[in-house]
Order: sequence, then structure tokens, then C-alpha cells
Amino acid sequence: MELFCGIDWATSHHDVAVVDADGRVVARGRVDNDAAGFAQLLTLLAEVGDSAEHPIPVGIETDRGLWVGALRETGRAIYPINPLAASRYRARYALSGAKSDATDAVLLANIIRTDPDAHRRLPLDTELTQAIRVLARAQQDAVWARQQIGNQIRDLLKDFYPAALAAFADLPSGGLARADARTILAAAPAPRRLQN
Repeated sequence: MELFCGIDWATSHHDVAVVDADGRVVARGRVDNDAAGFAQLLTLLAEVGDSAEHPIPVGIETDRGLWVGALRETGRAIYPINPLAASRYRARYALSGAKSDATDAVLLANIIRTDPDAHRRLPLDTELTQAIRVLARAQQDAVWARQQIGNQIRDLLKDFYPAALAAFADLPSGGLARADARTILAAAPAPRRLQN
């Protein structure tokens, strides 16, 4: 029997649905976003016929993260479906177009059942590609963290040391993150210290 799985992605849990070749729901459930939840997903898939020879393909609204990485390791086809594309399909299945996590899991399964060629299958990565992806994500996270910390410092200086903000306002790229700005703030972290 040909089967298709849809996973509606959320922060703390995921709704899962499996449909057959005719679009009938043969299994559904809700699993937590953790290792135990992933084990529940694999059990649900195995109970409806998932096997090493015939892994059930998955449609999911993300293309990264631990779950996607773990799904890749099971050897199944994974179709990351853009949430905007999913919302367009929603009108096909519900006149109201209202979002529901459980219904969206069925919707995602049906998208890969009816239109697999219209969506890009997640390619298999080489080890080098995986390493680059991890490093690129770590760099992106570091940039976001630096920006967030810089914003927090700027807000604190605005409240307690506005003269420092004025002094650093015309610095070229880097602003408060520049080494010279950090050196001055370390030497004179408060207006009273600047006068000494």
C-alpha cells in the first residue's frame, strides 16, 4: 500500500497524519518535539507499514533542525513544504481556509501524494555539506546573538550613560562592538569613572 505522511511543525509538539493513495487518513497523532516524540512518530509509521524497503515519504513545513536531520537518517524522502504553499493548498481542502494543526498534517500528506513533482525533495547531503551547514548556522546564530547583545548594551547606555552613545555614534562599521569602543567602555563603564 502506498502511504504518505504529513507533519505539521510546531514548537513544542507536532501533529502527524498518514494517508493512503486515495487520500484516506490511516493514522494520525500528536507527538512531542523531543526524542521520545520522534520514537512515537517512528512507531506510528511502522504500525501502518513503514519499512526499510518502503519508507513512507514525509511532507513537513521546515527543511532544517534535529527532526529533519533524524528523518534524513531513516532514508526516506522528505519534502519541505513552504508554509505559503501549504496555505494555498488549504483552500482545496477546506472552504474556510482556516488553519488547524491536525488538518494541516493531513494537508501536507496530501500535497506529496498528489503533487510530489511540484515540490523539491530535500537532497541528501554529503558529510562536507552537513559540516558546512552546521558551521554556517553557528555563524548565523553568533551574528544574531552579537546583534541582540549590542541592542541590549545600546538600550542600557541610553538609559544610564547617554554620553557614551553620543561619543560612539559616528564610529564606522561595528559601532559598540568595535574593539576601541569596548576598550573605552571597559576603562570608563560609568559617567563617574570617565571624570576620574
